[in-house]
Amino acid sequence: MSDKYRMLHTMIRVRDLDKSIAFYCEHLGMELIRHKDYPSGKFTLAFVGYGPEESNTVVELTHNWDQTEDYELGNGFGHLAIGVPDIYKTCEGLDRLGVDIPRPPGPMKHGTTVIAFVKDPDGYMIELIEKK
Repeated sequence: MSDKYRMLHTMIRVRDLDKSIAFYCEHLGMELIRHKDYPSGKFTLAFVGYGPEESNTVVELTHNWDQTEDYELGNGFGHLAIGVPDIYKTCEGLDRLGVDIPRPPGPMKHGTTVIAFVKDPDGYMIELIEKK
């Protein structure tokens, strides 16, 4: 089945698109792949990721223009996961930038994988997993 199907993107709603693009691109090293306004629907879609959509899963940031309140994240969403080569160095840099790190880097409670969790500007959890 994997030769026919491929994960394309994960969509999250964001209140401040510029702030979210800056977080994912400047803080987490993604690139803005495409960005399009839909005036008749009063929304903008921005796709960010670590490479072209043809060969990489990306994150779709959806900004509804009339949204003035923070979104309720609910309890069904878990997190996005990103592999990083040096989790301690990554988190030190993110901390200097003022990024919220609710779970500092360290081994998993029931394993040896080194992880951390950071929050994006809308409060979405991003798991950082050390990949040597």
